Amino acid sequence: MTAIIEKDKGLVSRLRADLLEWYDRHKRDLPWRRGARDPYRVWLSEIMLQQTTTAHAAPYYSRFLELWPAVTDLAAAPDEQVMAEWAGLGYYSRARNLIKCARAVVADHGGRFPDTEAGLLSLPGLGAYTAAAVAAIAFDKPANVIDGNIERVMARLYALETPLPEGKALVRQAAQQWVSAERAGDWPQALMDLSAAVCRPKTPQCLLCPLREGCSGYASGNPEKYPVKAAKTAKPRRHGIAFLIVGEGGFIAERRADKGLLGGMLGVPHTPWRDASWTAAEADPPLPGFRPVGHYEHVFTHFALEQAVWKRDATAAEIADLLRRHNDWQLVPFDHQKALPTVFRKALKFL
Repeated sequence: MTAIIEKDKGLVSRLRADLLEWYDRHKRDLPWRRGARDPYRVWLSEIMLQQTTTAHAAPYYSRFLELWPAVTDLAAAPDEQVMAEWAGLGYYSRARNLIKCARAVVADHGGRFPDTEAGLLSLPGLGAYTAAAVAAIAFDKPANVIDGNIERVMARLYALETPLPEGKALVRQAAQQWVSAERAGDWPQALMDLSAAVCRPKTPQCLLCPLREGCSGYASGNPEKYPVKAAKTAKPRRHGIAFLIVGEGGFIAERRADKGLLGGMLGVPHTPWRDASWTAAEADPPLPGFRPVGHYEHVFTHFALEQAVWKRDATAAEIADLLRRHNDWQLVPFDHQKALPTVFRKALKFL
């Protein structure tokens, strides 16, 4: 793969200082930036912000800190409670790894996060991005922190023509040129704020950008072209039927297996998700007498789901019999719907 054309070191140094000066004036007031840079809080915010917007993650972050203000508190929390509080943030393997990581920090590191990228990478659930981010932001270590937003900034700065994800190695080369021990923790945050306010995906505000002088994308006259992305392929479509079993004061939910999609979460009982639609004869509902009440769609990372919803009001005796026969089923109060991930809360709208 072709290497990047490096920029003049003097220019990089000057523009880096300009961006940090811009950051000092314009940085966002975010919950995880308040107070001292506690590695636990930095780590928690970075995990939550993966594949999630800042606005969506903020209330979850505040709630987690209310319940578990330190990593030792989170490590001691019941799995089910943590998973329930995570519901709605998506990508639930992150929540499972969150629990594993907190317990590893307590068991293997005396409740203190390692202060190096290599040490952080040894923890469950920390990949290259998160380890670099925590090392830089929490411990002020020079690290090459690259998320999707920083990819965009670097692709424009260097006008990288190789489409993503193939061009990620070039982005990393470009970003490395700007890494320095000087204000190592502020640098990635400055890039993130620049990407949010100025170097936006659409209609970038180039005339306000402190990096404009060195930006090849701006010089090209078409900065929105970058990053170049490979053509998307259509997601496969799967089908299922969700069974709403409604009793007095609540509905039946199942605790899903720890491994796999939505592992460890509560969910509405349903047929397997498969490529072909389900017929009534194939569905095999847990009780007779269900009636269709609607359907909805939900998009996962790797497939789109079209799910029908069947509903059945059940007697107390029927509910008790179902709970006896299914150890992983439980009656959930109507006001506890938040404990379920979005894909199942969509089904509960038909209650």
